[in-house]
Amino acid sequence: MREYKPKKDLQKKQYYSEKFYIAKQMPKEVASGSKFDEELAILEQNGVEILSSYIEFDQLVLYINSSENFKALETLKSFGYEQLSELAALDFINQKDGYEVFYQLLSVSKNRRTRVKCFVKKDEMLKSVCELYKSANWAEREMYDLSGVLIKDHPNLKRLIMPDDWHSHPLLKSYPLTGDEAAKWYEVDKIFGREFREQIGEENRDPAYIEEKDTFGFSRVFSEEYEYQEDGGVKFVKKAKFNQSQIVKERP
Repeated sequence: MREYKPKKDLQKKQYYSEKFYIAKQMPKEVASGSKFDEELAILEQNGVEILSSYIEFDQLVLYINSSENFKALETLKSFGYEQLSELAALDFINQKDGYEVFYQLLSVSKNRRTRVKCFVKKDEMLKSVCELYKSANWAEREMYDLSGVLIKDHPNLKRLIMPDDWHSHPLLKSYPLTGDEAAKWYEVDKIFGREFREQIGEENRDPAYIEEKDTFGFSRVFSEEYEYQEDGGVKFVKKAKFNQSQIVKERP
């Protein structure tokens, strides 16, 4: 019987050989009563509902509603978080039918870091924060391109890394690591046309692939003429006579 492979998570791997191994978790401290009380208070004053909060790696982690992402970041920026260093999305479509989006904020003046998280449903539109942070422009385009998160009010929401006509989104867990059927024939169809598929063959998407016949292609030795770039310099090949080539069967 053929081995069963789940198609909902084609990128899943077994990282631990021990069957009952449980990865260690970093301790999470209570945010209330810490140095981040000011952030919690100002968010509540501006009407941002905090679903949960804790401190991890000496930074504040907040969970909010996706509809209040712009308001929360606007409030924190006015408080002193002048930099948005990163934003991305994690694929939880199989488990929760959506994404977990996070914004990593940095306050240089206060020497603090805060991570704002929210859950976005698969077909939900998340408001753009380009108006607040210019660094969000390409980051939101990348999040849409690779993960498929829909962004509204973005000045130029189009793919950033993949071609405009690329099928699906490569960072989804349902996307194969070596590409899907559309990726396999993309360059052949684009450059030559679908009618040349049989003649050219599918694209090799395995970076570790080695063609055993390449050994014969690189083992030709020619009768070569050498010249010098300058007196006493390193010699280089000027011309190779192909009619005097031979196949080397073993190393000399």
